[in-house]
Amino acid sequence: VQLQASGGGLVQAGGSLRLSCAAVGRVFSGLNLGWFRQAPGKEREFVAGISFAGGLTYYTDSVKGRFTISRDNAAKSVYLQMTSLKPEDTAVYSCAADPSRKTGASWIRSSIGYDYWGQGTQVTVSS
Repeated sequence: VQLQASGGGLVQAGGSLRLSCAAVGRVFSGLNLGWFRQAPGKEREFVAGISFAGGLTYYTDSVKGRFTISRDNAAKSVYLQMTSLKPEDTAVYSCAADPSRKTGASWIRSSIGYDYWGQGTQVTVSS
């Protein structure tokens, strides 16, 4: 699976951005999908995930109520709608795909199962 992320940019605090990630390759509907981010000098962290079956969604606490992950299996795409952005959201955001078909919050929040990664898109939130 090849993943191509887009939609990053520079936005003021309180603004919104929508990230997109398009996939090329294997059956998309069987993939768990996630968004991760890495800020300068920090480790990569889980942001949001969506399961392959039923579209169950998971978020890290700091983005709950502000970010929404969604998927369009027909378009082979996953999206991250980000609102009320804060300077601490500044990071490189990467989409990832997990073909394991495992479910559960702990698994989807972990990066262990994500075998395929996009190149990342920069999100910068100014104060």
